[in-house]
Amino acid sequence: MASLNDYSDEVRAEVKEVRETVATLHQQLLKWNLVVWTAGNVSQRLHSADLMVIKPSGVRYEYLTPQSMVVTDLDGNVVDGTEAPSSDTASHAYIYRHMPDVYGVVHTHSTYATAWAATGRDIPCALTMMGDEFGGPVPVGPFKLIGSEAIGQGVVETLKQYPHSPAVLMQNHGPFTIGKDAEDAVKAAAMTEEVAHTVWAAQQLGDVIEIEQSDIDKLNDRYQNVYGQH
Repeated sequence: MASLNDYSDEVRAEVKEVRETVATLHQQLLKWNLVVWTAGNVSQRLHSADLMVIKPSGVRYEYLTPQSMVVTDLDGNVVDGTEAPSSDTASHAYIYRHMPDVYGVVHTHSTYATAWAATGRDIPCALTMMGDEFGGPVPVGPFKLIGSEAIGQGVVETLKQYPHSPAVLMQNHGPFTIGKDAEDAVKAAAMTEEVAHTVWAAQQLGDVIEIEQSDIDKLNDRYQNVYGQH
């Protein structure tokens, strides 16, 4: 089995950088109330090799360090690290293998998004910020058991049907989000919880007003191509 010593100095340097990034981003999951105890995980894929860095399994967030992050290949085999990798490693790896533009994956059990997942219902696109971020509803993916690449398969198959969405609510489980890097995927996880909470609150007042798809497309195009610094 390959070890990190088998890779170039360039790869090892990127591993060091990504370990620091991924460790830091796990603290953002706590900051935004997206996880409790040891649940959830962040990973980031390398640009210099077919490797990824992911959280160790069952380790509390306050104990996470760059050194405790685990390096695996894109089949989920450990390349470097003293801890066992996350139980979702195979699914993260599957997503990276089948979505080559994705370099960050996040899984949380955030309260409101997971509540929608428990109902098996999409979050309807009733907010302009949803048009901006998701290009439509936040979709629900199929029920799959934890521990294999099955959840990753469900994420990929669902996102094929919702190409603008960076988020999937896996039924009875919770949200998975993707991005151009891990920070982008963490942002998507925070936004998923925000819209899950807001649309739920709106439903307590009455029926939500869904936005027409033509307007959603305009919102998404503006946000992705005009808004912010480019």
